[in-house]
Amino acid sequence: MELHDVWFVLIAVLWIGYFFLEGFDFGVGVLTKLLARDRAEKRVLINTIGPVWDGNEVWLLTAGGATFAAFPEWYATLFSGFYLPLLIILVCLIIRGVAFEYRAKRPEENWQRNWEQAIFWTSLIPAFLWGVAFGNIVRGVKIDADMEYVGGFWELLNPYALLGGLVTFTLFTFHGAVFASLKTVGDIRARARALAFRLGLVTAVLALAFLVWTQLDTGNGWSLAVMLVAVVALAGAIAAIKAGREGWSFGLSGVTIAAAVAMLFLALFPNVMPSSLNPEWSLTVTNASSSPYTLKIMTWCAAIATPLVLLYQSWTYWVFRKRIGTQHIADAH
Repeated sequence: MELHDVWFVLIAVLWIGYFFLEGFDFGVGVLTKLLARDRAEKRVLINTIGPVWDGNEVWLLTAGGATFAAFPEWYATLFSGFYLPLLIILVCLIIRGVAFEYRAKRPEENWQRNWEQAIFWTSLIPAFLWGVAFGNIVRGVKIDADMEYVGGFWELLNPYALLGGLVTFTLFTFHGAVFASLKTVGDIRARARALAFRLGLVTAVLALAFLVWTQLDTGNGWSLAVMLVAVVALAGAIAAIKAGREGWSFGLSGVTIAAAVAMLFLALFPNVMPSSLNPEWSLTVTNASSSPYTLKIMTWCAAIATPLVLLYQSWTYWVFRKRIGTQHIADAH
């Protein structure tokens, strides 16, 4: 295996980690409106992800940085061609971070309600747009002989990509509902579990349609095998949450996300961004990669830094592992 193949795999792993971790906190952000009945319950939900949401975004920064360094042509074409949707995602992530920090800075109800609205919308929009973006990457877009995207914004909103957006939105919300049931106590836990079951059924229908479409369009034997893992894991997650086994359900919903993202990358390889105009103009792991020397240096850096990041983040989740409820909110009514 060449180093550019290794870095394709590593970037896929980074995206899997990002969607697994950021997926549930996007879902919890959406649930602040769908699940919480009052201000105290919104605070409970926000507190379940309060210690970890910013650490989860490290995976996105690392995935973007790795793409820039390992595959500069891919990075340039992707970020210039998808400029508007990626800018919307970036603005949402900035506002979302500010909302988490500023919501409790003043006691006025309107102040807190407005920031809670911001948390909801800036969780929902990226959860949807990430699916749209990856749907277009796998499907292929208009890339010319100069490796430049020559299509328009509205062409990115095609049926396949929009279905991908619905899948990531519902899957992340399901993942978040399972996480909420795992991290809370009392009535909100029971309602999160019931909502997770209903969301899981909707997710299963959408995800199955999207994965089958992907397999028929661009799939291969490896992607088929991983697709079956995703389908079985999602069915298991739904069955587990129905049985009240939140831990198993959360693990299996994470496997579903990991397998679904892995399937997309397997269907994509050896391309990193296919051209719908001419297959010969597609960006591949070969023509879009950096020099072997650059990839070698990056590999050594990643080998040193990655275990440290994993240890630190694992420790963070261990420290904040206990359940919380409205009784832990000091001024809850």
